Amino acid sequence: MIRRLFRQMMIAQVISSMTVTLCMLIDSIVICRFLGVEAMAAYGYTQPVLLAFAAPGAMISAGVQVVCGRTMGRGDREGSDSCFTVSVALTALISIVGLMIVLIFSGPICTLLGAGAPGAENPVYYLTKDYLTGFMIGVPAFLSAQMMVPYLQMSGSRTRLVAAVLLMTVLDIALDIINVLVIHGGIFGMGLASSISYYAALLVGLGCFIGKGRVFRLRRKGLSLKMLRSIIAGGVPTIINQLSLVFLVLLLNNLLRSTGGNVAVAAYSVISTISNLCYAFCNGNSSVALMMASIFHADEDRPSLYTLVKVMRQSAVVVLAAVTLVIICAANPIVALFLTDNPDAASLAAGGLRLFSLCLIPCALNTTFKFYFQGIGRVGLMEIICVLQNFAVPAAGALILGYLFGTTGLWLCFLFGEGIAWLLICAYVWYFNRRIGTGAEDFALLPPSFGAPEEYCFEYRITNEKQSVEASSKAIDFCLAHGADRRISTLIGLCIEEMTYNTVIHGFGSDDASHTIDVRLVLADHERIIRIRDNCIGFDPIHYHELHRDDDPVAHIGIRTVVSLAKEAVYLNTFGLNNLTLRL
Repeated sequence: MIRRLFRQMMIAQVISSMTVTLCMLIDSIVICRFLGVEAMAAYGYTQPVLLAFAAPGAMISAGVQVVCGRTMGRGDREGSDSCFTVSVALTALISIVGLMIVLIFSGPICTLLGAGAPGAENPVYYLTKDYLTGFMIGVPAFLSAQMMVPYLQMSGSRTRLVAAVLLMTVLDIALDIINVLVIHGGIFGMGLASSISYYAALLVGLGCFIGKGRVFRLRRKGLSLKMLRSIIAGGVPTIINQLSLVFLVLLLNNLLRSTGGNVAVAAYSVISTISNLCYAFCNGNSSVALMMASIFHADEDRPSLYTLVKVMRQSAVVVLAAVTLVIICAANPIVALFLTDNPDAASLAAGGLRLFSLCLIPCALNTTFKFYFQGIGRVGLMEIICVLQNFAVPAAGALILGYLFGTTGLWLCFLFGEGIAWLLICAYVWYFNRRIGTGAEDFALLPPSFGAPEEYCFEYRITNEKQSVEASSKAIDFCLAHGADRRISTLIGLCIEEMTYNTVIHGFGSDDASHTIDVRLVLADHERIIRIRDNCIGFDPIHYHELHRDDDPVAHIGIRTVVSLAKEAVYLNTFGLNNLTLRL
């Protein structure tokens, strides 16, 4: 179940990341080819402002993945709603304040960005101001869309997420073409086209938060300074990650200028643009790892974390190996899309792109594991890896290899940086475990005290009615073997059989998809914990029981019996999975 869920979520996350990058890429191509060099320069001057708004959006998104993952893992509905409420309020505040500041002071901001002073002899200033104005109209939707992505993933609305980002991409391309060929709206129209596409994507996504079936709700009582601090704290590592990359780019630009001149800088610009598409696969893998690790860690679900480590590591290697192969084989035609009239720059970029692609597999491993570490609460380790991976190690490699091999050495700094960073992660894992090992149990970094001991955990997978009865029987035997009396053991078996049998009967035939039920029983010191997780259509038995509490006592007898036996019964839908936790 986890393997399939990870794959589905990763595909949605990669598409989300890649389409945003494609939109920016298409904007730059259209502006350059139809509006001229001055318009392209204006577009370039606005990039720091775009990045400035993307940074808090990324911070909020990462903070939501960590905080909401933990609240959902604990079955804390109020905490999840509080996280949603605070993140919406924070996004709205940043959007409104930022929009007002930029629109009111757009003139001085354009000058500060490098567009020069206003005047008839400086059209770039006015072009920069026009594009900035058009884009800023869409900032509320731009930030809201970033904030919404983890909520759509955690609520299992992956189809809606993909539909939203695909609509955004198609609409942006269509409006760009209409703008330059029909309306002739200039660069302001280009910025406005992006804004309209963001609002369209937002409208599609909003459908997930409307109606009775919504997982997250706005609650006025959910506004909390403590939750605000938690979201910001969860997003800080992402800011550190971004700043490290900014410093590395600044260093490489200066080193390339000194070794290969403007041709080398131009080649690096092409490599950077293409690398953003490649990084979409790394980021998709790591984002899903962060969300799932946060939930499983809060649930103290050691087996699921082991499975997650296996799946995310395999995914990083296999997917990025395929991407690397494509880049190596198609480097020349890819570069030709950007550089058509400068063969020296094209040749340099193609060679550099091939060398860069060699770092993608270790990059995916580093990025995935550092976000996994954040998900299990090792934030300090994650921040250290960010600085080492994205600046310190590749910067040292650039200085050394650049001195020894010139421009070729600078291209190799990416492989050097990612390779050394991965070796350092392995060294820390081996130090933590006091032994050298490569298994999922080693890289999961879970202390012996985490969760219940394995010998007190019973797990069973159900795919049909017969196995529902088998799970009940085996659970009873397990309880008896561990000292539970016959009455308690029988009640546990009754709960498992009743809830899983109902799920098989009513959930397995609801569509054409294949379904499974995972049962997990934990024998703790003073309680027995049953967790039943299935991938059928959403159904909340606790809410159903509340609605029908006053019906005929014989009706719904199974659910009534199970709920009455439980000291606490919690239902939560995460990633589109039904999770029922019973504490007896």
